[in-house]
Amino acid sequence: MDISLLKLILFISIFIGGLAGILTAIPYIGELAFWILLCLSAVIEMLFLIRAGVLELESVQESVTIGAIIGFVSFMAFCAVYVPIVVILLKLFKYYTNYGVAVMLGAANFWIILLLALFMAVLSATINAFTGFLTYYINEFVKTLQKNEQRRNNQFK
Repeated sequence: MDISLLKLILFISIFIGGLAGILTAIPYIGELAFWILLCLSAVIEMLFLIRAGVLELESVQESVTIGAIIGFVSFMAFCAVYVPIVVILLKLFKYYTNYGVAVMLGAANFWIILLLALFMAVLSATINAFTGFLTYYINEFVKTLQKNEQRRNNQFK
């Protein structure tokens, strides 16, 4: 994998995580944005890069590795944006979008919050590694279908 491609993947992952951190603070959109981040951020980013012609998945191992990197980095960026928003809303406005998160952030110390963020980032990396794996196989299946369709069209001409 090229280092410039890795930098692009990291930059887009940070953007997705930051965007999800902002959207998760919005009451009715928040839960959906969180689950999309946790489960589908690798699929979204990999399909975007494939459609742009920047990423070509060559093996299962590469797709799983890229998916895990996307999942971990995007969730850490999410935590870096979401936690300060929740603390500001809780301390200044006495408002919370998720009661459990607000209570935890109000009562826990920095190290517990950091440990929980790392645990959730590893969970996100695992889930996104699996969805990266699925993205590779679905992409290969679509390529096979396109090649078969192209062969059929060439036979009838």
